[in-house]
Amino acid sequence: MGNVRRVFVEKKAPFAIRSMELADEIKSYLNIDSVKGIRVLVRYDIENISDETYNKALGAVFSEPPVDILYEEQLPLYSDSRSFSIEYLPGQFDQRADSAEQCVKLLNETEEPVIRSATTYIVEGAVSDAEFERIKAYCINPVDSREASETKPDTLVTKFEVPADVAILTGFISESDEEVEKRYDSLGLAMTKAD
Repeated sequence: MGNVRRVFVEKKAPFAIRSMELADEIKSYLNIDSVKGIRVLVRYDIENISDETYNKALGAVFSEPPVDILYEEQLPLYSDSRSFSIEYLPGQFDQRADSAEQCVKLLNETEEPVIRSATTYIVEGAVSDAEFERIKAYCINPVDSREASETKPDTLVTKFEVPADVAILTGFISESDEEVEKRYDSLGLAMTKAD
């Protein structure tokens, strides 16, 4: 594996309001009574951070020790539970991850951390495959989110290929209507012929 670290943060039982609300919603809106409970955790994948800064950030950035339980790397699952995670689609702004990066930079301004976040749901109870899919569909907003991979990535650093130069079209003003028509059809432009 690479240099990526993973932590999960869960509210302690008295403070797990979202977990209780979601369990009630699933029972009442989806009519799934086999759910014993729902656990909602925030998952952080962290890279480009020193051991010292990481250890400081565990209790200062990623969690609040009086109200949170923090798990490093592995999440304990019980035999009658299933889990899935949700992350923002590429291109969507992840405010939680951005805030965490800025806070880690306050701990050590010389580091350039890369952080990604996701929300992990643990469904407790003997739910069927169909019920589990209904719960996932209820939790995932396909407009801005998708189901996240449970496999920890080797790196969080995204490398983009340099795009080819944009073609510059010249001389089309003096072309005949037939030539303009041909050019228009071959390029698939997002404008009309009149433009």
